[in-house]
Order: sequence, then structure tokens, then C-alpha cells
Amino acid sequence: MARFDNKVVLVSGGARGQGAAEVRLLVAQGAKVVIGDVLDNQGQALAVELGPAASFVRHDVTSEADWARAVEAAQKLGDLHGLVNNAGIYQPAALMETDDALWQRHIQINQYGCFLGMKAVVPAMERSGGGSIVNISSVAGLKGSAGSFAYAATKWALRGMTKSAAIDLGGRKIRVNSVHPGPIDTDMIAFRTPEQREERMKQVPMHRHGTPEEVAQLVAFLLSDESSYITGAEIAIDGASSA
Repeated sequence: MARFDNKVVLVSGGARGQGAAEVRLLVAQGAKVVIGDVLDNQGQALAVELGPAASFVRHDVTSEADWARAVEAAQKLGDLHGLVNNAGIYQPAALMETDDALWQRHIQINQYGCFLGMKAVVPAMERSGGGSIVNISSVAGLKGSAGSFAYAATKWALRGMTKSAAIDLGGRKIRVNSVHPGPIDTDMIAFRTPEQREERMKQVPMHRHGTPEEVAQLVAFLLSDESSYITGAEIAIDGASSA
């Protein structure tokens, strides 16, 4: 029996990068997965690649109606047991360079979207007998982050939201944990020059970027029954950069 047989997982921001790695691993381990994203072409292509175990739904995480449609799509595949709040943006700017538009964009996508997602899946997870929610935060949610004021604010918020939700939902048999990646080799950091990447690596004791697949392995563990007594935790996967 596969790890996720008879389980459905919804992954927001699942069309590419870290989200796509999570989707591929979950399908490989027996899950049926709904890929939510605003990147239609990439999301549809991934669903075609993975076959009947995956489906794509256009999903703006700031839209309550889109969350309802995503949950409905998941329930068509079976019992919803997992949510990965993976969607997010990273637009670096220091405090004095952060205007209201940039601030609000981070709050809406990174924080409000996570709030909507957690609320949206609870009734379906209760009907399934429980479930697991994994909120993707960041190492920037564990310590200060120079030049990333709005981003860090939202990632710290996810850490607190996760802990509060774990308390609120424990009696409903729903676990909630946050994952805090350090620098991961995805499109989110592709804008950095080789010099900037080298400088960033000086802050990582392991002297390398993490991979999307490494994050996916941690996410899959937290979604699985193997982590059945882990909830309200924040788990760094950052090469010791937050140590």
C-alpha cells in the first residue's frame, strides 16, 4: 500500500518550482492531487504529465470563491486529507523602499491567501476524518531578513497563524505545521547574480542551495500519518542558516 493511497491533497502554487516538486512526489507516493495556480499553461501541462491522479484548477489564493472551487475539485477526486499552502511571492525591498502596493500584495497573497485556504479546507477534512495542513513559510519567518521587509512580515505571520490554527483545529483531528525553507534553487531566486548567490551561500553552513525535492520530502512527511503527533511545529530546512 502506498503512503497516500485513498488520500487527496490540494497544493496551491503547484504549477512550477517547489510546488511542482511537491505535486510530483505526492502523486508518486499514491496521492491524488489538485494543482492550484494562476499559471494556466504550466499547471495544465503538469496535470497532463501526471495523468489521472492529478487535476489542475485555476486558483487565485486571494479569492474565497477560487478556494471553494479548488476544494470542490479535490472532493471530486475523493476524501480531502491534505493542504499545502505553497503559493507565495518574494519581491525584495527594505523598509524605506516598501510602498503600500508592495506591502499589500505580499499580505494578500502570502498571508491572507493562507488564511483563506485553512478555513476553506476544514469542513472537507472533518468529513474525511481529519487531515494535515502544511504552510510554507521561510527562514525569513525565523529571523530578520535584510531587504525583504514585507516578505519577512508575512512569513513571520504564517508561523503564528500555524501555531494558533494547530490549537484551534487539534480537536477536529487536523494538524497544522509550518515549513521554513532557506535558499532553494527555484525561479524565485533566479534574479540573483552569480555574485549575489555566492554571497548568500556564505550565510549557509552547508554552502549550497537546497533543492525543491528536498523540501517536497519534508512536506510529504508532514502530510503523512508518520507525523501523526506533530502539530503546531515550525521546521527549518535551510542548511543551518537559521541556527
